[in-house]
Formats: sequence, C-alpha cells, structure tokens
Amino acid sequence: MSLVTVSLGSNIEPARHIRLCLDALADTFGSLKISRVFESEPVGFKDRRNFFNLVVAFQSDWTPGELQAWAKQLEVEHGRTPDMAKYSARALDIDLLTVGDMCGNVDGIALPRAEISHNAFVLQPLAELLPASCHPHCLTPYATLWAEFSLGSQRLWAIDFEWRGVWISQADPLPRKALAR
Repeated sequence: MSLVTVSLGSNIEPARHIRLCLDALADTFGSLKISRVFESEPVGFKDRRNFFNLVVAFQSDWTPGELQAWAKQLEVEHGRTPDMAKYSARALDIDLLTVGDMCGNVDGIALPRAEISHNAFVLQPLAELLPASCHPHCLTPYATLWAEFSLGSQRLWAIDFEWRGVWISQADPLPRKALAR
C-alpha cells in the first residue's frame, strides 16, 4: 500500500462536483485525509470563474496507471472530454500528485507531478495536509516548500466547506487581501 495524493479542482458548480468526487474517492479507496478547500482565481483561463481546490490523501495498492485511468474516467462522468481546450472551465479536474515515493515516468505518468512546486492551489493544501511529509524528488518537507513559496500573482483563500454533514474546511479569519504574501 502506498500513500496517494491527488489534487481536485472545479469551477463549474464546484461545491457539487467536489462533493461528488469526494464521495467517489471514499467509496473506492476508503478512508480519506482531506485538506481545507481553497477558492482560487483562475491562472491562464479565459473563463474567469474561480476554482475550488483541495488535496486528498489515501492508501492504495493500485498502480499509477490504474489510478490515472480511474481519475480520468470520473472526469468524463462529470462532463470533461479529452478534446476540451487546456484552459477551459471544468466541472472536475483530478491530478495524481504522488504515489508513495515514486519518482520518474511510471505508467506514462510523471511522478511526482511538477505542479506541486509551481501552483499555490496545490502546494498550500498539500503543505497543510502533510506538512512533515517530503516531496519525493527534492526530499524537502511540504511545509518548508510552502514557507519558501512566492505567491506572485496567485490568489487563493480557504473557504467554509461541508461534506457528508461534517465541516472539512473553514475560511481563514483574515480578509482576502491579507492572504497575499
């Protein structure tokens, strides 16, 4: 069994689609560790609707290829098609971040995912969820990577979010403006 981390994102009915994705993950893989949910401004998208983003961790003995195929099938079930433009609105985006400490091209998938160290909407929830865990390639704890991260123009903030009758995320008590570093 390996610890798997995935990032989830949505900017079409995001609360609905994130909840449905969490249901599917829990029904398939069992117990989940879930980060806070963040709302973020789109980066590179023409559609200016904000995204909901979070990171989920779970144990699995599936191969990266099996995990990726499952995730892409769930995206399709939520309306995403392979021919969609790269920077288009999406009901559900599931990205495989890590599978244990695997590094390199495994089953045609680059692990760990490069986005981890480039996008605040991936790194902040990952650092909050698994602060002492190390990035499989550089072996630096996620909390350290986040502390050294420069937001630049990226903007995100934690939001209140409920799943299965439990509040899994609470908004930061600071105003949005104060969250930019």
